[in-house]
Amino acid sequence: MTFRQAITNAAAELAANPHLSEHAHRDAELLLLHTLQISRVTLIAYPDRDLSPAQDALYQIAIRRRIQFEPIQYITGEQEFYGLRLHVTPAVLIPRPETEHLVEAVLKLLPTDRGVKLVDIGTGSGAIAIALAVHLPLATITAVDLSLDALAIAEQNAREDNVANRIQFLPSDLLAAVESHGKTFDAIVSNPPYIPTSDSLTLHPQVREHEPAAALFAGETGLDLYRRLIPEALGALKPNGILALEIGHGQQQSLTRLLAGWNDVTFLNDLQQIPRVALARKPNPFDPNR
Repeated sequence: MTFRQAITNAAAELAANPHLSEHAHRDAELLLLHTLQISRVTLIAYPDRDLSPAQDALYQIAIRRRIQFEPIQYITGEQEFYGLRLHVTPAVLIPRPETEHLVEAVLKLLPTDRGVKLVDIGTGSGAIAIALAVHLPLATITAVDLSLDALAIAEQNAREDNVANRIQFLPSDLLAAVESHGKTFDAIVSNPPYIPTSDSLTLHPQVREHEPAAALFAGETGLDLYRRLIPEALGALKPNGILALEIGHGQQQSLTRLLAGWNDVTFLNDLQQIPRVALARKPNPFDPNR
């Protein structure tokens, strides 16, 4: 079977499932490239090259996994985020393009010419912490997660992007592991779980059945983690320190109430014009204009 025939057949299999039909050809092609470890340029140049029986067997395994709704990123073991190539496994949430808005917002607020101290809460693959470390060369970052498996992936990614010496990875329930540090952080950043548990059945099967539930769901309203995190952040930030949070669809009003008493509360939209990032500053008790 040629490369072209293999993709055509696999795409037809994937397209037979309504949950997979939209990206069937793309997925079939990506999985062939991954299986053969070749570039798309090679595929385009030699579409009629034959697969060996062993290659075909491996490709069929990958297609079967996709038919079971396993995300492409878990099958290939990687995902791009903010220009970085990150390892991902079922132990971590797959980094989304929406979260790049959170990174971009933080980078606009923090200086690049002096050292700053940040915390990334629920680091998962390390995507946020690593992207910030790459673009804030003088920053020191603490990245925390409840999952030891996730922390292992994050540390691997940090080593491969040459920022492991500036990121401390700690197992922690929110800020519990850094409470003894006092009010020493310039920024606290988090993409916490924010999906209401009642929305579970509305999610695509690849999300609901394969990504870690602990990284997705936060109680009946999706606000459980925010209710705990926002007061903890107030105690850990320096005066005027920044709190930056990714939020879910329809949560702006709830976050506005939870951030009452903070300064400069603002919300940034994603490309679909959905409020996606909440920003706030800790009040400075010595501010004469307060």
